Amino acid sequence: MTAGMARNGDGVAVPATRRTSLWQTALAKFARDRAGLVGLTVVALYLLVAIGVWFGWWATEWADITGAKWAPVSAQHWFGTNIIGQDIFQRGLYSTATAFEVGLVVAVLVVVLGGLLGATSGFLAGSWVDEIVLWTMGVVDAVPFYLMVAAIAFALADYPYAMHVAMISTFWTTTGRFVRGEVIKLRGLEFVEAARALGVGQAAIVLRHVLPNTLHILLVQMTLCFVDAIKAEVVLSFLGLGVKDGMSWGLMISESTLEFLAGHFNNLVAASLLMFGLVYAFNMFADALQDALDPKRVA
Repeated sequence: MTAGMARNGDGVAVPATRRTSLWQTALAKFARDRAGLVGLTVVALYLLVAIGVWFGWWATEWADITGAKWAPVSAQHWFGTNIIGQDIFQRGLYSTATAFEVGLVVAVLVVVLGGLLGATSGFLAGSWVDEIVLWTMGVVDAVPFYLMVAAIAFALADYPYAMHVAMISTFWTTTGRFVRGEVIKLRGLEFVEAARALGVGQAAIVLRHVLPNTLHILLVQMTLCFVDAIKAEVVLSFLGLGVKDGMSWGLMISESTLEFLAGHFNNLVAASLLMFGLVYAFNMFADALQDALDPKRVA
């Protein structure tokens, strides 16, 4: 029998069908999504800018006075200068690195915290552990989102990572609810029952068998949390509760409020356009990823 052939029940040779995993199907579907690919490309360019800032390849003079007050757009200052002569373009590039640092740290920790609590709550649904987790989610969600974040950031104002703690403490509930619902469906399946029959402990079942099957939810939630963290960082920095030892788009917009009456809008326009580009591109990428990883559509 030749390669690539198989025999059916009557012994007749037929072409063998190649089975593909759900992850391969999802990847192929994502590769056909033009909007998602465009979004991923733009995000990759922003990430390259952030990496260059982290390694000191560019934007090293973001805090230096390199020109005159409110210098116009020129070959030396692509976005002009601010009220004290600092280059707005370099400050915008440096703020891109800040956005990625905040977004990545918050998104990863939110997914870890929300995934663990959601999986534990779902696996032990109906128990006192589940009741405590659900009650905590309800309390956190009952307070308006930005009010909760601002309150926690203000209470921890002297802590260098107050903004990160505030966002993580608020964002995890959405991930937790999605994971909990998925785990409630998974815990009654055969592979979980088989693990129980073999004497595997509950913690091992959750970590080794149940939680990995929620990876598609965690990936999508990570992309959405990344965008939410960037927007929240801009708002907190604008209010003076965010970035303090550095530069961010929120601080640039806050500085621009002092320049409006003088008719200078370069700070506002630069920060807004850079933030809009990253957030919009990441939303396109997240939407395409969510469509590709949707179990109903992939199947």
